[in-house]
Amino acid sequence: METIGFIGGGNMAEAVIKGIITARIYPPENILVSDIKQDRLQYLANTYQLRTTTDNAEVSRTVDILVLSIKPQIMPDALQGIKGNISPDTLIISIAAGILIRKITDVLGHLPVIRVMPNTPALIGTGASGVFANDQAKPMLRKAQRITDAIGITVFVDTEDMIDSITATSGSGPAYFFLLMEEMTKAAVELGFDQDTARKLVIQTAKGAALLADFSDDDPGELRRKVTSPGGTTEAAIKVFNDENFGQIVNKALNRAKQRSIELSK
Repeated sequence: METIGFIGGGNMAEAVIKGIITARIYPPENILVSDIKQDRLQYLANTYQLRTTTDNAEVSRTVDILVLSIKPQIMPDALQGIKGNISPDTLIISIAAGILIRKITDVLGHLPVIRVMPNTPALIGTGASGVFANDQAKPMLRKAQRITDAIGITVFVDTEDMIDSITATSGSGPAYFFLLMEEMTKAAVELGFDQDTARKLVIQTAKGAALLADFSDDDPGELRRKVTSPGGTTEAAIKVFNDENFGQIVNKALNRAKQRSIELSK
C-alpha cells in the first residue's frame, strides 16, 4: 500500500491526517510526519499512532506522496534540505499558501506537483480545497482528490493563477463570515442580550443559514428574498446593507484579497 508523508505537522497537516485516517485512505502505519518540534511529534504519534521523525529528508525519500505543509517563509530552506532525495514517481502536494509550483520544481526538478489551497473548516472535515496540478501531476489528480475529499469538498482549477481566486473566496472566506458573526454578536449585546446568549443566537443562525443554503435548490439570493417580506423587519435591515453598498464592499474585499495573494506569490 502507498505511503504518505508530511513535512510539517501543524494544524492543517493534522486536519488532513485525521481526514485520511477517518476515511481509511491510509492506515496510521503508512503515515510519516516530520517536524522540528518534538512535543508536536509526540502529540501526533500519541493521538494517531503514526510514525514521526525530525528528518525531512527521511520523509521525502521513503514515501509515495509527499505533502509540504509548512509555512511559506521556511519553504525555501525546506526544499533545499530535501533536494535530491525524492523519487521521480513521488507525488508532491503543497498546501503552503503563496508558493507557486515553479518555486518548488526550480529546486526539486520537474516532479509531479499539485498545489492545494484548503481552508480552516478542514479542521472539522467541512473544508473547501482548490486544486491545481502541473502537467506531470495531472494523471495523479485522483490521488489528491481522495485526500482533499476527506476534509471537505474539492474544486479543480485549470490555471494556477485561479488559486489566487480560490484563496480570496474560500481560503480567506471563513474570516469574512467570522467578521459578520462578530459584529452581529456585538450588535445583539447592544440590543439587550448577554454575551453568551448573543453568541449562541448568532452562531446557530449562521449554521442554520449555511445548512439551508446547502440543502435547498434555491440560490442564496432567492433564499434571501423568501425571508424578506415587503415592509417587514428583514427588508428594513437589508435596506441598510444596500444603502451602505454592501455588495460593493464584498466585491472590493475579495478582489483585494486576490491581489494580495498574487503579491505574496512573487
